[in-house]
Amino acid sequence: MSKQDTHFFNVFSMVIGLLVTVTILLFVFARIVASRTQEANVLTEAGYTRSVAARLEEPAREAVAGQDNSALAIKVETPGAAGSAVAVAAPKNGTEVFEQVCSVCHGQGIAGAPKAGDKAAWAPRIAEGKATLYQHAIQGFQGKSGVMPPKGGHTDLSDDLVKQAVDHMVQMAQ
Repeated sequence: MSKQDTHFFNVFSMVIGLLVTVTILLFVFARIVASRTQEANVLTEAGYTRSVAARLEEPAREAVAGQDNSALAIKVETPGAAGSAVAVAAPKNGTEVFEQVCSVCHGQGIAGAPKAGDKAAWAPRIAEGKATLYQHAIQGFQGKSGVMPPKGGHTDLSDDLVKQAVDHMVQMAQ
């Protein structure tokens, strides 16, 4: 190997070494700057905090017939609160139970539930008598066309409130 080749190799190695060193320094500098500014932006950006909270929530909260569903609470977003959900006040009468619980399925006819106010769908059920309607609403029922979980999946409701909700739906169908 000649003297020129050795000199070229040494200079080339030094240039590559300097470029690698500069690259590492730039990477470290960028990480330091990003860690300070990114942390501040994330903490002040409400939309980001909300999206993280939404991704961390349980994927589904469903009432299952025959199981204790008392841990399920109706939650609503409160305006102005970043990602916080507040439990709705407990219903005080049958109308409130219908609006908060029953209308979820009976409003759209989900899972074979007769739509509230549909006289044709409710007529055969009403003909069975209120005692049967109360029993199915309180204890749950699985019929040919669908499933009714006990107390609409909210086992924390009192039997009296469920009966009032049934009376309210019967009135809507008459």
